[in-house]
Amino acid sequence: MDSISEECAVNQAATGSAQPEPVVSVRGLVKRYGSREAVAGIDLEVRRGEIFACLGPNGAGKTTTVEILEGFGQRTEGQVCVLGHDPATAGGAWRDRVGVVLQESEPEPGLTVRESLALYAGFYRAPRDVDETIALVGLTEQAGTLGTRLSGGQRRRLDFALALIGDPELIFLDEPTTGFDPSARRAAWEVIAGLRQLGKTVVLTTHYMDEAEHLADRITVLSAGRIVAEGTPATLGGRHHMTTAISFTLPDHVPAHDLPPGLSPLTEPGPGGSIVMQSKSPLVHLQMLGKWALSRGFDLPDLDVHRPTLEEVYLSLSEPASRKDQQ
Repeated sequence: MDSISEECAVNQAATGSAQPEPVVSVRGLVKRYGSREAVAGIDLEVRRGEIFACLGPNGAGKTTTVEILEGFGQRTEGQVCVLGHDPATAGGAWRDRVGVVLQESEPEPGLTVRESLALYAGFYRAPRDVDETIALVGLTEQAGTLGTRLSGGQRRRLDFALALIGDPELIFLDEPTTGFDPSARRAAWEVIAGLRQLGKTVVLTTHYMDEAEHLADRITVLSAGRIVAEGTPATLGGRHHMTTAISFTLPDHVPAHDLPPGLSPLTEPGPGGSIVMQSKSPLVHLQMLGKWALSRGFDLPDLDVHRPTLEEVYLSLSEPASRKDQQ
């Protein structure tokens, strides 16, 4: 066992039973292309059985990082441990434990869905059953169809099937729904979510916020080759501590200064004569506002509650770092 593998084994043993063991462990990862740092010293950890999303704009370093984890790219500096081994030197037995869905791919010419799966199954020591895998990704009715005749969404399902046929423990999905229409994206999400039910660990790169929020257990945000935030979809960037904007319009005969004393200091003028209240306790303040309005005999028909979206948090995290890197 090499030094990287030994360190990974120690880290996994030290994890204990409180949480799943790390499947991916990265420390100080750097990738340079000449004088440009595509990845600038990142640390991250992916736990067994989770869907881990890596967000970032184009050029953030997502794909470079994932290629290194997959063993397809060489790092400049740092330590990388994936399934107990350094991907740069791991052998065929390690490769059997890893599945990859690339950003772009083409089906095998002249082969049906079933024939493609059978061909790829022959590359592995203990592959999954071909028909079971076809059913898992929802292509049973297309099993006899040439891969080149599948729709875009069906081709992506075939990509997932090909990544699964070796029954891998860890699956990398590099922007798996780029260019999909909404219906095809949702269908792909169902397949990805189903991987969790199979006990697989998934590393997902994407720039779709709704995709990360729908699928991921944890998220890391990369910008200009650096990690700028990590957390769950609910806590990323302190999202759970951010204020909620409650907006409403009072009747013409009710001035804003008539609001209860506990609410007035939170308000500010909004567009079109509305009032916007910034609240860290929205349920409490909504109850106060509702009781106050009803006691005076009027409704607030345009009442709107806006919690910071994951996209807003993401933009606040990634844009400043990108601008700093461009200066």
